[in-house]
Amino acid sequence: MMPLDNRTVGKHNLNFTLDFHRLVTVQLMFSLKAINLQTVRHHELPDCYDFTLTIVFDNKAHSGRIKISLDNDIAIRECKDWHVSGSIQKNTHYMMIFDAFVILTCLASLILCTRSVVKGIHLQREFVNFFLHYYKKEVSFNDQMEFVNGWYILIIVSDVLTIVGSTLKMEIQAKTFPHFSICSILLGTSTMLVWLGVIRYLGFFQKYNLLILTLRAALPNVMRFCCCAAMIYLGYCFCGWIVLGPYHVKFRSLNVVSECLFSLINGDDMFATFAKMQQKSYLVWLFSRIYLYSFISLFIYMVLSLFIALITDTYETIKHYQQDGFPETELQTFISQCKDLPNSGKYRNMMAQSDIDLKETALKEDLKFYFMNPCEKYRARRQIPWKLALQILKILMVTTQLIFFGLSNQLVVSFKEENTVAFKHLFLKGYSGVDEDDYSCSVYTQQDAYDSIFYAINQYRQLKNISLGTLGYEQDENEESGLKICKQQYKKGTMLPSNDTLNIDVATETECILLKSKELANKKAEQKLNSSFFNLEFYRLIQVEISFKLKGIALQTIHARELPDCYAFQNTITFNNRAHSGKIKIYFDSDTDIQECKDWHVSGSILQKNTQYVLVFDGFVIISCLASLILCTRSIVLALRLQKRFVTFFLEKYKRHVCNADRLEFINGWYVLVIISDMMTIIGSILKMEIKAKNLTSYDVCSILLGTSTLFVWVGVIRYLGYFQTYNVLILTMQASLPKVLRFCCCAGMIYLGYTFCGWIVLGPYHEKFEDLNTVAECLFSLVNGDDMFATFAQIQQKSMLVWLFSRLYLYSFISLFIYMILSLFIALITDSYDTIKKYQQSGFPVTDLHEFLKECGSVGYRKEQASMPFICCCRRQQSDDSLILIN
Repeated sequence: MMPLDNRTVGKHNLNFTLDFHRLVTVQLMFSLKAINLQTVRHHELPDCYDFTLTIVFDNKAHSGRIKISLDNDIAIRECKDWHVSGSIQKNTHYMMIFDAFVILTCLASLILCTRSVVKGIHLQREFVNFFLHYYKKEVSFNDQMEFVNGWYILIIVSDVLTIVGSTLKMEIQAKTFPHFSICSILLGTSTMLVWLGVIRYLGFFQKYNLLILTLRAALPNVMRFCCCAAMIYLGYCFCGWIVLGPYHVKFRSLNVVSECLFSLINGDDMFATFAKMQQKSYLVWLFSRIYLYSFISLFIYMVLSLFIALITDTYETIKHYQQDGFPETELQTFISQCKDLPNSGKYRNMMAQSDIDLKETALKEDLKFYFMNPCEKYRARRQIPWKLALQILKILMVTTQLIFFGLSNQLVVSFKEENTVAFKHLFLKGYSGVDEDDYSCSVYTQQDAYDSIFYAINQYRQLKNISLGTLGYEQDENEESGLKICKQQYKKGTMLPSNDTLNIDVATETECILLKSKELANKKAEQKLNSSFFNLEFYRLIQVEISFKLKGIALQTIHARELPDCYAFQNTITFNNRAHSGKIKIYFDSDTDIQECKDWHVSGSILQKNTQYVLVFDGFVIISCLASLILCTRSIVLALRLQKRFVTFFLEKYKRHVCNADRLEFINGWYVLVIISDMMTIIGSILKMEIKAKNLTSYDVCSILLGTSTLFVWVGVIRYLGYFQTYNVLILTMQASLPKVLRFCCCAGMIYLGYTFCGWIVLGPYHEKFEDLNTVAECLFSLVNGDDMFATFAQIQQKSMLVWLFSRLYLYSFISLFIYMILSLFIALITDSYDTIKKYQQSGFPVTDLHEFLKECGSVGYRKEQASMPFICCCRRQQSDDSLILIN
């Protein structure tokens, strides 16, 4: 670091010579001081500020683009020598005294609430011991929680935050603590909690109490619901990040993906998300449509509908309880009656096993065991749940692998994009930095067209002297490398627009010239540039295409402890005059090919070892997925054999066939999902290893496989949440409503297609969102979800009054039909499924032949002890719950 004084700068003695190929960063650092006088108006003492400014010229990517950032570190301190006339100092003292009163008030509140909580815990312990001694049973968890007043906990947390925040505020006021952010977070959070605590006092009134009780009763279900939805949401986040990251700015990082998907759920910026997807890879573009349509449909039409049904059901339940009385718990009964609670007849013994033959008994036991979840299997036969442990391990490994691949992929994406931006600034004359539409820029005069063509050629010739990146010309052994210029035009003819006369041959001809890399500086190149080839006849010119290939090295991967990649950029500049409208559109396209560097040497062994460690980790992922694939396939095969045994036995004994619904019970859909996920992970991991070893350069297929497999893995987590009855309600609702939802979507899809075709044909010439079928579908889908509605109305061109009136009728009818009728029907459908499942759980599910057959089995042949299990998932469940969860 070289310090500079005023004399050095004044005499212009600065002499910097930078080697941009080796340059990583340049930092300029300096300090400034200032006094903030505006605080005087607020009767506060003025502050003295120290600004430490750092300007960083970042060339770590070596992509031909240097990023300049400015960072300002601010330190606030008390001015050493100050004199302000007036009574400002007294005002400061008053503020500090007020803060002290706030601290004393919160301390008193903290002591009183803590005392109440301690008393509640003592009373809880006394009640639990008495109940266990007198009634010989334990108090339920809900009754124990009644002694812990949540409002007091809220007040205690708020008081602690206020005391700490007020102390920091006094320190800031005294100029001894400069960090405003910590203080503002503490005081802001405490104020929010204080106002939330006001709800407690509103709950003293019955009309307010209805809403508060609904929120309180719904909270546990909402939390469980969010856990289930979060698994799917995480899967979509990982999948979108890894697959769409290279092609969409909203999917560049996990944080941005999460924010983008959350915005889509709430109907924000939906059409723009569709529209901004780059169409460089048709496979990824097609995947993006499936991804976005499925995510939005699943979360807005199913998950949010379920959420509304859950809240509505809780509200109706609380309302019913307020009219007919709340169900009494053991604690409330104890308080109101203080009598012995009946203990007889509450827990029934299981039905005894009837005298049946050994073959039927063995089949029933095998069926019963098959339909158990891993925890029940462990309790029944002490069979260790290997598949469960392996799936949990696989979730961690696959997610970790995806994160590593995504971070590595981000480096590739950023290097490609920054080079493309650098190329546009280098080779396109007058490029503003923002593409006009699907093209980069445009020209409107013949002179501008000539200037733009020769500007690109001259920039290419002096590339090594002007570029900031690690770029070089391609060295081809066949000497075919260099700058290739081709013009495509109609064959000779005449055109006289003033006389409406046209005589032209529609057959096209293409002429090309090549400026080789070795000829750029000699007279031969000048002769080619001055030849008649560049005498363009614009009335028959179709397009001019300038193509050249450049080589570059991505040095930024070294910072991530990876070996550097060598890139080949096939750049094409197209001057498109197909429309002959007086406007030539200039397109810039860069095709990137990643190659292994032929001759490289990087000092230090960290890079190579890191690559080997990643390959070893990928190997472990493949092994774990193979083990999971084998175990799940084995389970499917065993299930099919068991199905065959059951079908044969049922036909022999009852002389009738098993229905298809009972046959499908044997095919575990979760296992099928795991098998598909494992196969995609194995193939994707192999491709990833090939990419890591520089034998393969196609990221798209690998990212789609790994992203989709991670999505399936996280969706599969819902299966394990289904082991708990309260979570299982939501999962069964989604499972039960799916067939109805698909049939509903088929009907709605017909109406949607009709509107799509109609809008494309009628409004296409007058509205940019209706120019092609795909854009129309995306626009209407966004309108259904409330996005960009006013803009769609406003952007219709008023060239034709008839079409303008039709557009209003079209848009009003579509939005009203889909939002007010079809979506309402959809919500009613989900709500009905939720109510049906809830009713089944109370009165029992419809019994099929398989259920009836299993009921006779009871618990014969299994251990009956209820010892505590070493796994948290192997918690006890009531025997009555077995009918709720048939398939794991």
